[in-house]
Amino acid sequence: MPGVEFTLSKSVLLAVVLAPLLGAILAGLFGRRIGRAGAHTVTIAGVALSCALSMYVLWQLLGQGAAPFNQNIYTWFEVGAYQAHVGFMVDKLTAMMMVVVTFVSLLVHVYTIGYMEEDPGYQRFFSYISLFTFSMLMLVMSNNFLQLFFGWEAVGLVSYLLIGFWFKRPTAIFANLKAFLVNRVGDFGFLLGIAGVLFWFGTLDYATVFANAPSTIGGGQAFEFWPGHAWSVATVICVLLFIGAMGKSAQVPLHVWLPDSMEGPTPISALIHAATMVTAGIFMVARMSPLFELSQAALMFVLFIGATTAFWTGLIGIVQNDIKRVVAYSTLSQLGYMTVALGVSAYSAGVYHLMTHAFFKALLFLGAGSVIIGMHHEQDMRRMGGLKKYMPITYWTMVIGTLALVGTPFFSGFYSKDTIIEAAAEHAHEAHNWVATYAYWAVLLGAFVTSFYSFRLLYLTFHGKERFHDPVPDHYIAPEADSTEHEEALAHEHGEHVEDNGHGNGHAHDDHGHGHAHKPHESPWVVTLPLILLAIPSVIIGFFTAGPMLFGTDVMGHHERLPFFLGAIHVEQAHDVIGKLAEEWHGPIAFALHGFKAPAFWLAFGGFALATFLYLFRPDLPGKIAHALRWPVRVLERKYFMDDLWIDGFAGGGVALGQVSRAIDSKLIDGVAVNGSARLVGLVSGIVRRVQSGYLYHYAFAMIVGLIALLIVIHKLWA
Repeated sequence: MPGVEFTLSKSVLLAVVLAPLLGAILAGLFGRRIGRAGAHTVTIAGVALSCALSMYVLWQLLGQGAAPFNQNIYTWFEVGAYQAHVGFMVDKLTAMMMVVVTFVSLLVHVYTIGYMEEDPGYQRFFSYISLFTFSMLMLVMSNNFLQLFFGWEAVGLVSYLLIGFWFKRPTAIFANLKAFLVNRVGDFGFLLGIAGVLFWFGTLDYATVFANAPSTIGGGQAFEFWPGHAWSVATVICVLLFIGAMGKSAQVPLHVWLPDSMEGPTPISALIHAATMVTAGIFMVARMSPLFELSQAALMFVLFIGATTAFWTGLIGIVQNDIKRVVAYSTLSQLGYMTVALGVSAYSAGVYHLMTHAFFKALLFLGAGSVIIGMHHEQDMRRMGGLKKYMPITYWTMVIGTLALVGTPFFSGFYSKDTIIEAAAEHAHEAHNWVATYAYWAVLLGAFVTSFYSFRLLYLTFHGKERFHDPVPDHYIAPEADSTEHEEALAHEHGEHVEDNGHGNGHAHDDHGHGHAHKPHESPWVVTLPLILLAIPSVIIGFFTAGPMLFGTDVMGHHERLPFFLGAIHVEQAHDVIGKLAEEWHGPIAFALHGFKAPAFWLAFGGFALATFLYLFRPDLPGKIAHALRWPVRVLERKYFMDDLWIDGFAGGGVALGQVSRAIDSKLIDGVAVNGSARLVGLVSGIVRRVQSGYLYHYAFAMIVGLIALLIVIHKLWA
């Protein structure tokens, strides 16, 4: 309306954040009183309101020209001269994230009604996922580092509760503890990075830090670790911040927790992997782009880690048999693509792929959950086959998700993924260093790998021979478990009983003991409706948004205007790789037609052709090939032995150290001075046992105290 200036309302933004929190409180504290229907009603209503208001905020920013919002809401606490605030920074980047998070979360809430219908923890689950949405909104809407850290840790805490939701299952408890501990490694680096920001800038406010960054840490200021060895301050801060992103966004080597998070119910798998927790690191680095642009060393580190994650974790997906784990390793690979975009300064391409990926990855996860429901909670693809005729809606929506994932021209994933590959190629051409070249080939060859494991999943699940009526084979191992206890826990959750197959591997059966006596069936509408609603943006959203969000044009590539993310993240259209690609952008149709000639498309087509040949026409060959390549396959099955390094390695090292200690104690100490030394050792060990309590909050407290002491020492040295 002429003459009317639109401004974002503080009350609207508060409602966006607080509506899911209110639903979580009502479902969590009063779940028994309001019942199952009441729990899902209040949480869905809260997230729906948040989603509608988020769309309204985005419309105001786009269609009405509203100015970005950056205000403190209230003062949290004061320490000396420092004041901690709770506030919101809402620009186009934030608004896009708000819409993606709330829209996907809303569909996951609806889907949960059908998936968790018979679960005894129904109200508790709805409370958790609504609280998860609140935590993510606090993270993306924050205007300062401290509030960002609050949302960061809150997301991690709720994910811990959700991954271990079926707490009677030992593997679920192991998985959530693994996620919690691995993320603490990343979060320690993240906290040090925030401490560095506070030390150098004297504030944690985004706007102040970004405005003063070039003069404060961009002039070659160095952090001297010891005499003669110094790094630039910008590099140290950015690398530490990115270590936090490596944990949350599951980058190698801090990726090991993400596949095991599949132990949680499928709805939370979709929420964690699609729109919330794992994208937090990508969002954070994009938001901090004014800092990262001050350190080419940090960007090169980001690029190398992202490229390694994109290609090498994708290879693991080829050997997975659990349908959810294939999609999980796909998530790892796609997060690597986003990180590569950040590493080549194509921040808009990274967050754009975050957006498109959220829709088709949520679709694939919820589609996998629909298959699990239709297959009576079977997850192993070797026990499926021929499901297309039984589950047509699930099948066709998963086909759409797969086509988007592999980057088929005209589908949403193509526009974001192909842009990242083109940006990596442009960067490799300009940079002339091995990291840039390595990154380009990693994302390019990743197109083949992604296509192969994606179509392998489709063929094993929906095509070929129906294997769900076959007797349980002798070599069968239950999905992602090597023990009967896992299957007993899973069967207990769904009212089944377990029979042992004689080889130590339990398998859930129906009351007749014949595997699946009942035919697979299509899921109820509360499951299939979210699939359809996610399939629509998986097809069209790239076509309609690539021009405005990536290249600063209208939908069809005409009428240049300001870049979508200008002012929100680092965008220099005249100099960065996206700016150079924008010169060749002539609309979504021309871009897609050009994609048919690009190497990435033909590599993806090669993956499709190979999977089609092996799993449709010659299903006898994969087993023979796996046997012939048993050593590489073994390495992939053991996930490059990283789990052994992280878990068994450290545990084994502790055991070995304990054995050495006992040997010294018995052979040397007791031999020299039996009584006095024994008492001394007993005294010391008693103290050590008290310190090594096993409680995570003790370790966290010690970590914080140590950090404070370290900062005091550094301050004294530099003063």
